Amino acid sequence: MRRLTITLSDERHRALKEAAARQGTSIAALIDASLDAYGVKTRQAAAALVARARAHAALEEDAALALAVDEVRRARR
Repeated sequence: MRRLTITLSDERHRALKEAAARQGTSIAALIDASLDAYGVKTRQAAAALVARARAHAALEEDAALALAVDEVRRARR
C-alpha cells in the first residue's frame, strides 16, 4: 500500500477527524470511501464495471464503455 501526504487547513483536518470519529472509522478509510463515491476507480475496477454493464445489458464493448463513462460523469456532478 502506498502512502500519500496532503496539505489541509486546520479546519478541514479537524472536520475530517471528527467525521471519521463519528463514523467509527479511520481518516484513511473515510478518504478511500470518498474516492469510491466520487468515481475514482482502478483500471481493473473500471474494466469490471464495463463487464457487468455488458452482461446486464447485452451491449457491445464500445456501447458498454460509453454507458460506463456517462454514468461516472453523472455521478461526479
